[in-house]
Amino acid sequence: MKRIVYLLIAGTVLSFSACKSSQNAYKEAYEKAVANDEPKAVIEEPVVAENQAPTAEDVTNISVREEKVSVVSGEQEIKAYGIVCGSFSLRANADALRERLINDGYKAVVVVNEAGKTFRVVCASYDTKEEAVAERTKFKARYPDNQDFQSAWILYRK
Repeated sequence: MKRIVYLLIAGTVLSFSACKSSQNAYKEAYEKAVANDEPKAVIEEPVVAENQAPTAEDVTNISVREEKVSVVSGEQEIKAYGIVCGSFSLRANADALRERLINDGYKAVVVVNEAGKTFRVVCASYDTKEEAVAERTKFKARYPDNQDFQSAWILYRK
């Protein structure tokens, strides 16, 4: 009986020691992965100078979001195409950004989309898509270090 217990203990110890990974195996796998790792291609958007308007081809490739919105803060009605530089679930946050933009010289307004009750801060609005795209480019160039403003988009008001 003792003999069977000793054999079971020896077998268990042997099985655990056989599964032990070595540091060399991890190192080899890492070095192989690094050697096979190829640099990935980076796709960059073309840089448009601040005073250079996008070409007609650029404007047609720019997508717009179509939403039914109404003005909740601000003294002006927005035109067909607006530049949205912030979206918030709380109106207070949207109003704070609007005040900042007004201090920077923009005629910003806060609108609410009726579908999701999201407050959008529109820094400027225009009658044509071309004007809105050109101004969005200037807006992004004015705030190159602000990642939130770099994701500004065009809203088409229904």
